[in-house]
Amino acid sequence: MKTILASFVAIVALAWGVDMLSPAHLSTGSGLWALRQEGLYLTGLLSISLMSLAMVLATRPVWLERPFGGMDRIYRLHKWSGILAVTFAALHWLVEMSDDLLKALVGRGGRIKEGTSAFAEPIRDLGEELGEWAIYVLLGLLALTLWKRFSYRLWRPLHRAMPVLYLVLAFHSVVLAPADYWSQPIGLLLALLLTAGSIASVQSLTGRIGRKRRVTGSVVALNNPGSDIIEVSCHLDGKWQGHRPGQFAFVTFDAAEGAHPFTIASADHGDRSVTFAIKALGDYTRTLTGKLSVGSPVEVEGPYGRFDISRVNKRARQIWIAGGIGITPFLAWLETLQDEPASGLCADLHYSVRDAKTDPFVKRLQSLCAALPDVRLHVHDRHNGPLTAEALAKEQQDRKGVEVWFCGPRGYADALREGLQAFSGRIRFHQEAFEMR
Repeated sequence: MKTILASFVAIVALAWGVDMLSPAHLSTGSGLWALRQEGLYLTGLLSISLMSLAMVLATRPVWLERPFGGMDRIYRLHKWSGILAVTFAALHWLVEMSDDLLKALVGRGGRIKEGTSAFAEPIRDLGEELGEWAIYVLLGLLALTLWKRFSYRLWRPLHRAMPVLYLVLAFHSVVLAPADYWSQPIGLLLALLLTAGSIASVQSLTGRIGRKRRVTGSVVALNNPGSDIIEVSCHLDGKWQGHRPGQFAFVTFDAAEGAHPFTIASADHGDRSVTFAIKALGDYTRTLTGKLSVGSPVEVEGPYGRFDISRVNKRARQIWIAGGIGITPFLAWLETLQDEPASGLCADLHYSVRDAKTDPFVKRLQSLCAALPDVRLHVHDRHNGPLTAEALAKEQQDRKGVEVWFCGPRGYADALREGLQAFSGRIRFHQEAFEMR
C-alpha cells in the first residue's frame, strides 16, 4: 500500500514539476511569494488527485483485486488515500491563509497574480468559496472517521456525503487551475483523474456501486454457538455465482443500516447457500440476534477477496493462524478440504482463543481436522499460553519455504509478523486486512 501511494504521489508531483519548469509557467514573482504560489498549486493538486483515487477505489473495482491483493487491501488504500487527501487539503488551506502573513513580512512586492482560464474568471469567487467550505467539512469528517468510538450508524450517512463534497472540490479545482495547466501533462493527468472521480461519485450517489454483484435471498437457519456469536445461514437467488473458500461479501440485513462485510464461513456446495459467523463487536452486530429470524430477507453483494485456499502454495510449509472470529475463513477452507482429504496440502492451524473449553468453534475444528491427517490443529488459550513468533520459529526446521495465512486482530498480526523476522528464509505473510473505517 505504501508503495502504491508513494508512486501515485510521485507521479502527480513529477507532472507538477514539469509544468513548473515550463516557459509558460515560470513565475514573474520571486522569493516567498513564488514559493507560496507553487506550494498552493502542489498541495491542491495532491489533494484532489488523492481524493479522485479514493473515489475510484470506493466503487469496489474487482479488476484491481489481483494486482492489489484483494478487496480488503483496496479498501485500506481507499482509506489512506482519503486521509492523505484531507491532509493535503488542510495544508492547501494553510498556504492560502498565509497571504496576510507574507504581506506583513515582505510586503506586496513580488506578489503573483493567480491566472485562471478565461471561461473560469466569472465564477472564480464561487469556486474559491465553495472549496473553502468543503475543506472545513472534510476536516470534520476525517476527525469523526478517526474517532473509532463514534457510532458507525451515524458515521455512515455522513460518509455518504463524500461524493457531493468531491464534486464541489472538482469544480473548485477546474475553476482555479492555472490556465497553462491545460496545455501541459499535468492538465491531461488532472482531467483524467477528475473525470474518473466524477464518474465514481455519480455511481455512488445513484447507488450503482456493486449493483451487478448483488443478489437477494432469505435467512434459512440461525444458530448461536456462543453467547456473543450468531451463525446466519442464507439461501440466495439464482444470480449467485458461487464463492471460493475464504472470500467475504457485503451483507445487508437492514436497509437503513446498510451493508457490512462478513467472511463466508462455509464451503461452496453449489446450492447457493452461504453461512456467516458474526461476532457481536459493535452497535450493529450486537442487535442481530434480536432482529433476525428464519425468513428474514437478506441482500448479499460479492463475493470479494483473495484470502483464498486456491492461492496456497503447496510446496511451502503452511502456517494458518486465526484469532477469535478470524477462524471463519479457515472453517470454509477445512469444509472444502473434506471433499479432497488427500490433496497433498500440509498445514499447521493455530487457533488463539480465551478459553478452549468454552469456545464455540473448537469441537467443530477438531472434527473437521480429524478427517484431514495433513492438517494439524493447535489451540492456544490462557491455560496453555498464547502463540508467539518465537514458538513458531522453534517449530521451523528447514527454515525455507514458509507461508503464513493470518486472520484476526491487527495488533496480533503485527506482533507475529515482526517476530517472524527471526526466520532466516523468506516468509510470505498473507493477512485479511478489512476495515470499514
